[in-house]
Amino acid sequence: MTTKKIGVVGSGGVAQALAGGLAKKGHDVRIGSRDPKKLADYSAKSGVKTGTFQEVAAFGDIVILAVKGHVALEAAASISKEIRGKIVIDTGNPIADGPPIDGSIVPFFTGPNDSLMERLQKAQPDARFVKAWNSVGAPLMIDPQLEGGRPTMFICGNDDAAKKEVSAILAEVGWDAEDIGKASGARAIEPLCQLWCAPGFLRGDWAHAYRVVRPAKK
Repeated sequence: MTTKKIGVVGSGGVAQALAGGLAKKGHDVRIGSRDPKKLADYSAKSGVKTGTFQEVAAFGDIVILAVKGHVALEAAASISKEIRGKIVIDTGNPIADGPPIDGSIVPFFTGPNDSLMERLQKAQPDARFVKAWNSVGAPLMIDPQLEGGRPTMFICGNDDAAKKEVSAILAEVGWDAEDIGKASGARAIEPLCQLWCAPGFLRGDWAHAYRVVRPAKK
């Protein structure tokens, strides 16, 4: 695959897993934080260069938004100029404060006819948002080794060319992309986070992923 310039906005486990994994695939990656000094140890170990949100977003031809859901709109607004016209991979989920409901269901701050990604796309109409990597844990995001074959990552977005490029990146790191349509498709994709988390909260089972299976070809 052609080397991409990728800016990862965020400093947590998801951001670090994606930045390090994509760098190992040969891409030119930068990872950003409001305070880049907090990533000094990570940068020393991974070799991934750091910067501010604005610096890494300006650097990347593709930008990955890997921040907690409740600060995603603020983070995207802070890089509004830098992401204009660019593919922005939204990895977040609208997780609300508070413990899991009945010990298994993560509370969301969105309703069934709304999604975090739609809010992001509406707030930043010149960016080309694609939902991905929101329905699996950070340790499995790059080259997952699971029984039963390659797992499926559900994606959506309004820009078909952007989804094609994100699908190619997903394929490079071990995933089959399943396109479920426009940005409104995030209303179905984001709750997969709730379903994915439930076995973890109930039984400590976090090492799993989704896979679409279809009838064998005759």
